[in-house]
Amino acid sequence: MKALSPLILFLLLYLATSIIAQDFYKVPIAVAFLISAIYALFTIKGSMAKRIEIFAGGAGSPTMVLMLSIFILAGAFAASAKTMGAVDATVSLALKYLPEQALLPGIFLASCFISLSIGTSCGTIAALTPLAAGIAQQSGISLPLMVGLVVGGTYFGDNLSFISDTTIAATQTQGCSMRDKFRVNIRIVAPVALLMLVLYFLLGKDAHVPSEIAAANPWLILPYLTIVILAICGMNVLIVLAIGIILTGIIGISAGTYDFFGWLSAMNEGMMGMSELIIVTILAGGMLEVIRHNGGIQLIIKAITRNIHSARGGEFSIAALTCLVNICTANNTVAIITAGPIAKDIATRFHIDSRRSASILDTASCFTQGLLPYGAQVLIAAGLSGLNPIAIIPHLYYPMLIGVALVLAICFRHRTKA
Repeated sequence: MKALSPLILFLLLYLATSIIAQDFYKVPIAVAFLISAIYALFTIKGSMAKRIEIFAGGAGSPTMVLMLSIFILAGAFAASAKTMGAVDATVSLALKYLPEQALLPGIFLASCFISLSIGTSCGTIAALTPLAAGIAQQSGISLPLMVGLVVGGTYFGDNLSFISDTTIAATQTQGCSMRDKFRVNIRIVAPVALLMLVLYFLLGKDAHVPSEIAAANPWLILPYLTIVILAICGMNVLIVLAIGIILTGIIGISAGTYDFFGWLSAMNEGMMGMSELIIVTILAGGMLEVIRHNGGIQLIIKAITRNIHSARGGEFSIAALTCLVNICTANNTVAIITAGPIAKDIATRFHIDSRRSASILDTASCFTQGLLPYGAQVLIAAGLSGLNPIAIIPHLYYPMLIGVALVLAICFRHRTKA
């Protein structure tokens, strides 16, 4: 039990105190990890230099450094693209060319595309929720339905985007490429997305598009399209992000949305915005390495897989572990970072393809996060729309259905093609 005590301490510090405070954002998750990481050092026998060496080995592993590098570039790209007006342009173009009967599926598609492009559900929700609320008011569509549509659609991109922190964490902890994970993952969620388009078309056939739509420069969405296409083609994600950042500079400065120094400022803002995630990743990586050194990972694997004797059971155990950690942390990226190394060991033991384990990690975390009334995404949407978070939950059809799709994908699992 001593080997797992750092993880138990973290759960007590973060989960228990958050429940007592009735606010999952009252306790900074980085501070909870910091205290737990410091405590973890004292669970190792030997000199302090040796203890720090073990911790640093996990915090500064090649996989961890690569993940952090991607986080930094992803933050720079997302912020520079948003600052130059790419998000607003995408929304305006979607509304401009949508027929009235396709308003709901069109907004859902816009939510999917923006989140796929910028790699963040929170950013997409912040951009689209005020617009969705305004459209609901003008068209007579149910406000909770419209907000739930936006929030649900963002998990399509959060689950699949090449610059999403969940995708980065899932692929890096499982040791597979983003392109290969995308190919496996899209088979699980694409049928759900198509089903949602049909459902929203039926629900919104009597809706009306607002008469006044802001003009948009179509060139502003080029960086988004470029990174999606290049990433799908298999180009290294660091190079893809670098190209995307350069494009935002060229297009943004040419269009006059910012000057050279404004571009640099936007990149800096984006990188700084990733600071908490970077800190949490470093601390979690070091703490989990200490737990592994003390034999804690093997204890967890043994407990989870005690009655598991097949690859299918191993996949269910990975999904269950991810959901449990996500419920405790209310953060799907942190859940993947925490559960990822354990999932990798389970996948190795039961000969589960790394692409499938990465897809299961990401999809299970998005399913869980999407239905948490105390999750950041639902809270942001509730705050911007004036709704109670509980009122939004019943309308989060997409997160619900990707959970069902994941269960079916595991039940009827097939050999992943190379």
